[in-house]
Amino acid sequence: MIKFTLKCDNDHRFESWFQSTDAYETLHKAGHVTCAVCGSSDVDKALMAPRVHEARGASPAPTEASAPDIRAQALAELRKHVEANSDYVGGNFAREARDMHDGVIPTRAIYGEARPDEAKRLIEEGVPVAPLPFIPNRKTN
Repeated sequence: MIKFTLKCDNDHRFESWFQSTDAYETLHKAGHVTCAVCGSSDVDKALMAPRVHEARGASPAPTEASAPDIRAQALAELRKHVEANSDYVGGNFAREARDMHDGVIPTRAIYGEARPDEAKRLIEEGVPVAPLPFIPNRKTN
């Protein structure tokens, strides 16, 4: 796993984990890397500084990007956006995503749950999927 600092065209900065640099590039080229704050898909890797340990007793200066409340707000906004603009398909996620990719059913925005082996197979088959940074609320009929 690798963590990148990303920046959108609206100058929002956020961090995200990817399986590898190649996985990031594949998702980015497919337009599946979006801003965690505003949802923009015009996202690029930001300049990253190496992690350097502070001297003993020194406290790091707080930064806007590291403020927990900003991350929590961005995560809440992302969850709200996903839930408002996507269909929850629960445990049927892998089947639905594959069927849309294969043209069996119409394409629409979905989210749900998949086992790690199912998610890996989808990625290997070229089905555009990305993990959500939150656990979906289980919806019932």
